[in-house]
Amino acid sequence: MRRSAVPARVRNTPNPVAFSPEVWAEARAHFADHCAACHANNGSGDTEMGRNMYPRAPDMRTPDTQRLTDGELYWIIENGVRLTGMPAWGSGGEHDHDTWKLVHFVRHLKDLGPEQLQQMESLNPKSPSELEEERQDKEFLEGKEPDTTSTTPTHHHN
Repeated sequence: MRRSAVPARVRNTPNPVAFSPEVWAEARAHFADHCAACHANNGSGDTEMGRNMYPRAPDMRTPDTQRLTDGELYWIIENGVRLTGMPAWGSGGEHDHDTWKLVHFVRHLKDLGPEQLQQMESLNPKSPSELEEERQDKEFLEGKEPDTTSTTPTHHHN
C-alpha cells in the first residue's frame, strides 16, 4: 500500500540533504519526539500504538521499507498513507529539510547503538502521570517530603 501511495514522478527524487553526524542527531531527536510513539525509537513499530493500528506500524528495519527509494520514504512521511494510521506530517511539498533528515534516519536504523537509543528515550514525549512520577522520584531522591496534595495516581514499574 505504501508504494502505491507514492506518485511515480517523485519516486526517484534524491535526498537533497547531505548526511552528516549533525543531521543524524537532529533526525534522531525529531523521530524520538514525533514518530517513536507508533514506530518505536528503533523503528520496529513495537509500541502499544504501533501494534494496535490496522494495519500495524511497519518494522522500518526490514527490506520492505529499506527497498523504498528516498523519494518514496519522503513522500510517505510528508503526505501519509491513506487508509492507514500514517498521517501526513508535512505541508505536502517536496523540499522539507526536516522530512529529508528523517529519510536519513530511516536509512541508518541499523546503525543505532544503545547510547543513541537511550538518548532518544529521554526525548520521547511523556504523559502527565509519567511527568508527575518523575517529579516525585526526583523530590524523593533529593530528600524532600512527599507532596500529599497531588491527585495524580502514581505507580512504579520495575
